[in-house]
Amino acid sequence: MTTGDNVGYSAEYLDAGAGDYQDAAIGAGMSPRDEQRHLVAYAPLVKRIARQLNSQASSVMSREDMEQIGLMGLLEALRRYGTPDTGFGSYASLRVRGAILDELRRQDWRPRAVRQDSHKLRDGLRALTRRLGREPSEKEAMEALGIDAAEYYQHMLDESAEEMLSFDEVLQETTDQAHSAPSPEESYLVRRSLEQVLGSLNEKEQRVIQMIYEFELSYKEIAAVLDLSDARVCQLNKSALAKMKAALQRA
Repeated sequence: MTTGDNVGYSAEYLDAGAGDYQDAAIGAGMSPRDEQRHLVAYAPLVKRIARQLNSQASSVMSREDMEQIGLMGLLEALRRYGTPDTGFGSYASLRVRGAILDELRRQDWRPRAVRQDSHKLRDGLRALTRRLGREPSEKEAMEALGIDAAEYYQHMLDESAEEMLSFDEVLQETTDQAHSAPSPEESYLVRRSLEQVLGSLNEKEQRVIQMIYEFELSYKEIAAVLDLSDARVCQLNKSALAKMKAALQRA
């Protein structure tokens, strides 16, 4: 992001809610000028998170709307945390993600009929897996479910997004407890827990998680790198998030 983009991004937000902005700045013990400076500095973080989530929930909310909601989350993070230090980036990331995902939940991002269809497909895949005694191939799954490749990919994409929302709820609970009084030590403990959780994944799952959340690659880009189908990448992301959620709940 260029300097011009940052300034425009901040100005757009200020125009949308200058009163709230000033109130938040006062609450955090910062002047509006200082808080604007911090918003500009961390605006790339908001854009990066919106880009990550957009790949999984673009049918529900536009990337621009995600960025605006993310900015509100960033502002809330500044108000809670105070003047940013080296630990603020990880704290703000969680608040920004949480703000966007909360809005997705509020909008009931998957209508009931879609969820019911998804449950039927999920049950069908489980029954097929039990019958075969192994995980079915994509061709076997599509034939058994009576759907084409596009429908199968959309199902896996929705399943992955649903798992992402579920995992984020657990992650938010963990980090909210640790950040009730933010400190470098608490941030380190959270990072350490996440590192241990990542270690519970197999090699392919680790690579998919890294490519999605660190290198910010799309499913199609990851599929090309790993020589897998888009649907298989979705499946690996879903299984990795499920394992990480279970590990955090045990911690």
